[in-house]
Amino acid sequence: MRTPDELHRLVETYLADLALTPELGELAESMRYALEGGGKRIRPVICLATGEAAGAEPEVVLPAAAALELVHNFSLVHDDLPSLDNDELRRGRPSTWAQFGEAIAVLAGDALLTEAFRLALSYPTTAVARELAQATNGMIGGQYLDIQGTDDLAALHRLKTGCLFAASVGLALSAAGVPESEQRPWRAFGDELGLLFQIVDDILDEDGYVLSHGRDGARVLADEAAERAHVRLEEVPADTAVLAEIVSGLAARTS
Repeated sequence: MRTPDELHRLVETYLADLALTPELGELAESMRYALEGGGKRIRPVICLATGEAAGAEPEVVLPAAAALELVHNFSLVHDDLPSLDNDELRRGRPSTWAQFGEAIAVLAGDALLTEAFRLALSYPTTAVARELAQATNGMIGGQYLDIQGTDDLAALHRLKTGCLFAASVGLALSAAGVPESEQRPWRAFGDELGLLFQIVDDILDEDGYVLSHGRDGARVLADEAAERAHVRLEEVPADTAVLAEIVSGLAARTS
């Protein structure tokens, strides 16, 4: 089994070598810019770790994992736009729209999304693309709740953040050919990941759950989510040591 760091390097290499559709021409520069802006690649790493635990080689799952990362970056490019969050910085450098202009950023986000589905549709089964579409729609629904100013914080994060984390498990199961009848314990684990990530993220940003529950209360919620994730992993009939390591790493994040 590969370590999280080894899986991270596989993701980075795959994304760097990814041949974008030729028709995109110079637009590819802005797409590369968005993709190469850093980030922990946690979603595709979870996808690869899940696939390997399910018995699939990382090379089999890499297109699905990369598709998930492209969707995530599409969402970041569009979230930063002046009409949404109006963020000029992303990970310590100009956001895509601030670097290339708003119109190009819109197109770059669109192209990242379509490239994601090109990868998802490279599998002989349509299950990978269906899973990605469902997660993407859920994420977009969460963004809609966000801009509407909903008070339902749990629903907001379950959609905006949780859907892609659940998909990091679901996409791997589909790519690895795990029968639907055997997916329940895996998916129960996936459902806990997004909540854990969001709570810890809010603790670091002093936002969201920290504002509603206080820092200590949010820390308790994060610890409880991590514990539930570990319990779910114990119910999976496979070697999930790497996934357990990822959960522990998420719970202990300090940056």
